[in-house]
Amino acid sequence: MKPTKELHPLNISLCNEVQIHYKRPLYDETKRIRSSQSAQSIFRDFIDSERLDYKEFFLIMLLTNSNQVLAVSEISVGVTTGTLVNTKEIIQLATLTNASGVLLCHNHPSGTLKKSTTDEIITRRIKQALALLDMKLLDHIILTTESYVSFSDEGWLKFSEKTPCPNSKHQ
Repeated sequence: MKPTKELHPLNISLCNEVQIHYKRPLYDETKRIRSSQSAQSIFRDFIDSERLDYKEFFLIMLLTNSNQVLAVSEISVGVTTGTLVNTKEIIQLATLTNASGVLLCHNHPSGTLKKSTTDEIITRRIKQALALLDMKLLDHIILTTESYVSFSDEGWLKFSEKTPCPNSKHQ
């Protein structure tokens, strides 16, 4: 009779390993966000200015508790009328970097600085998801080639509980 290998129900060789790797940048080498103006300036460095008027981009900035920039990440690139935003990816990046605060940014290729209902919905969804992990959504900036508008500066981050949150499609 052939010897058989007994599998124990808790055999760790059957488990998948998960690793989180992140090395915080040195604080004297990081930029600090002091206003929506400084945030939009950094975001502009990460968006292809030659495509700003015909593709919609969605980015996030991850910050320490003292508003030092840990990282900037492009979440999606869409078409002229919108882009998809994956809330789970934003939460993963915020958790990976141990961020305390998050800034959102997207552009409007149309050139308008008016927020849409979808802008409000996705902002509310991300704000709620971050709050579950004791992280704060500090701002959502809408860029155009000529200017920008800040949800925080305009008082738009105060959402009514009646605002719907149906899906993650961003337009």
